[in-house]
Amino acid sequence: MTDDRFDIIIIGAGPTGLMLATSITRMGAFKIKIVDKRQEATKIGRADGIQARTLDLFENMGLKDKIMVYRPALIYEVSFWNLSDTGVGIQRTGTWTSYPDFIDTRYHFTTILHQGRIEKMFIDDIAKSSVQVDRSCSFTGSRNDGMDKDYPIEVDLAYTDRAEKVRTKYLFGADGARSAVREHLGIKMPLRDPIAFVWSVIDGVVKTTFPDIQIKCTIHSEAGSSMVIPQGNNRVRIYIQVHMEDPTKDPWKEIDQETTQLLAGKIFAPYTIEWEEVDWWSMYPISQRLAEKYTLDHRTFIGGDACHTHSPKAGQGMNYGFFDAQNFSWKFNLVESGFAAPSLLESYEQERKLAAAKLIDFDVQYAKLFSSRPPSTAELRDVAVSNGTTQGGGDEFVEYFKKASSFTSGYEVDYGANDLNWRVGRGKHAIAFNPAGVKLVPGRVFPVATVIRVIDANVCKLDQEVSFNGAFRIYVFAGDIEHNYLAIKELGTTLAMRGSFLLQHSNADAAFQESYTNRHNPHSPFFTFSVVSNNARTDVDMATTLPGFLQPYRYHVYADDVSPAGLRGYRGTVHAKMGFDQQRGGVAIVRPDAFVACVLGLGDGAVTAHAINDYFRSVCGR
Repeated sequence: MTDDRFDIIIIGAGPTGLMLATSITRMGAFKIKIVDKRQEATKIGRADGIQARTLDLFENMGLKDKIMVYRPALIYEVSFWNLSDTGVGIQRTGTWTSYPDFIDTRYHFTTILHQGRIEKMFIDDIAKSSVQVDRSCSFTGSRNDGMDKDYPIEVDLAYTDRAEKVRTKYLFGADGARSAVREHLGIKMPLRDPIAFVWSVIDGVVKTTFPDIQIKCTIHSEAGSSMVIPQGNNRVRIYIQVHMEDPTKDPWKEIDQETTQLLAGKIFAPYTIEWEEVDWWSMYPISQRLAEKYTLDHRTFIGGDACHTHSPKAGQGMNYGFFDAQNFSWKFNLVESGFAAPSLLESYEQERKLAAAKLIDFDVQYAKLFSSRPPSTAELRDVAVSNGTTQGGGDEFVEYFKKASSFTSGYEVDYGANDLNWRVGRGKHAIAFNPAGVKLVPGRVFPVATVIRVIDANVCKLDQEVSFNGAFRIYVFAGDIEHNYLAIKELGTTLAMRGSFLLQHSNADAAFQESYTNRHNPHSPFFTFSVVSNNARTDVDMATTLPGFLQPYRYHVYADDVSPAGLRGYRGTVHAKMGFDQQRGGVAIVRPDAFVACVLGLGDGAVTAHAINDYFRSVCGR
C-alpha cells in the first residue's frame, strides 16, 4: 500500500472522529488518516457530559480509568430552583437523582470532563497504533471516480503550505455542525424549530453564596433561566439562556462575556456570584437539526454534529457522536475483514438516524419543559416511590422525569427490528428464536450482569468480560448444566461441522484451530462464546462437564450464583433477569457494540446451532 492510499480517511478530530479512529484501532491494523482544520486540539471547554451508558462503552474499550485519573465531577443529583414563594429571588423547589434505581446501570451519575481532556485521551490512545492527527488541514472535495477499484474515493486536502490528493476506501465526515463533507455531498440538514434562544456558557472558578454550586442545577427566575454544571477541581460551568427578540440578528454581536455575567447575577439573586477565573466562554443557539441522509453511496459517511444537533440541556450531543462512531466502526471492520458483505454498512444510517430522530423529539420536549416551572419536591417523591413502574397519577412532571432520567442515561436507545436485530425468527429454524418468557430485546443494549468466573472464582461483570474488539458475543445460558449437557454438546458439534458459517470464518477452513493465547477469540476474531451455568461454581467441572468445543473458552465459563452486589450464593439471578428458564436456559447473540442481536432457545442444541448459522449467513450476506 502506498503512502497516499488509506483504508479510511476521517475528517474532523473532535470527539466523534477520534472515537472512530480509536474504535478502528481496537479491531485491526487498518491504515487510518485523520485530519482537522484546527491548528491544535481543544484545550478547554466545549462538550463535557459523559452519560452512564457512555461510561460503559469507555470501560469496555479500556478508557474509563483514563477519564477517572482527572478526578472529574460526578453528578448524582439535580437540584431545581424556581421563583421564591415571596416573589423575590429564587428558592430550591426540589431535587432528583441523576439516574434513579429503576435505571439498570452500575453508574448512577453523570461524569463531567471537558472536551479537551477527552480529546487528549483519544489522541494518546491512537498514537499507540501510530495514528496521528494531521492538523491545519482542510477537506476541499472528493469524488468516487472508479479509477481504483480498491480505493475508489479520491480526496482533496488543503494544508497551509500545499494541496494534496489521496485515495481511500471510505471517507467519514466528523467535522461538526458546519460540516464541509456534508455540504460537499449536498445533504440538507433542515432546522426543526425556529431559534428563539441562545446559550451563553462560562467555565471557571466562581465566588458565590449560592449553596448548590457543586450540584447540577436548573434555575428559573424572573430574570431568566440558567443551568449549573459542576466540573470538579473547584470549577463550574454555568449556562445562561438568552432570549433573542429578533432571531435574525447575529448573537455574537448582541451578547458577550460581560453581558452573560451581569445576567447571571440577576438570575441568581438574592445570592451573589462573581468569577475569579474564566477558563472559557462561548455561545451557541439552540437548534434541533437532522440530516436527511448519512451517506449517498455507502463509501462516504457523516456522523456526530455533522448529521444531528440539539440543545445542550440533556447532555447528549457528544455521547450520540460516540455511538455513531462505534456503530460504524464494527460494521466497517466486518466488511473490510471479509466477514460481512458491503451491504452491512447500509444499516449505519438506518440505525443511527432512527436514534437521532428520537433524540431530537426528546430534546424539543426537554427544551420546552426547561422554560416552564420545575417539579415540586412532592412530585419528584412520587417518582421515587413509584420506582419507575407506575403511572404516578398521570402528572406530567412525574411521567416526564421518569422518561427523561432513562433517556438521558443512554440506555433507552432502541434500533428496532431490522436485518441485524431479529425480533422474529427467520428461515428453516425460525422456531428456535425468541423463546417464551425472554426479557432481552433485540435492538436494545445487553443488560449489566454480575457472575462468578468458574476458572478463578472471581466475581466479574459479564457484559464487560469481552473488550470491544469487533467480535460478536454469543452467550450460552446453560441453565442446569447437567440437564443441558447433551444440548450444549450438540451445539458445539454442529457448529464445528463442515458447512457451518462460523467454521468457515474460523482460523482454519477444515477444522477449528484452537488458540489458547487469545482468551477472547480462540477460534476466530469474529466471535466469542461464553457459558453461564445456573449452578454453584464448585459444581461446574470444565474438564468433565463441558464439551470439547467450549474448552478453549475456559475463561468465559461462569456461574450464575452471585447477587448484583457481589454476594455469593444467589442462584439464578442473571437467568431471571434475562428471562431464561433456570433449567433449560437459552442463547443470546450480542453485537460487537453490546446491542442484542437475537435470542434463541436451547432445547435442541443442533437446531440452535443451525439457527445461529442462519443468523450470521443472513446478516453477513455470505
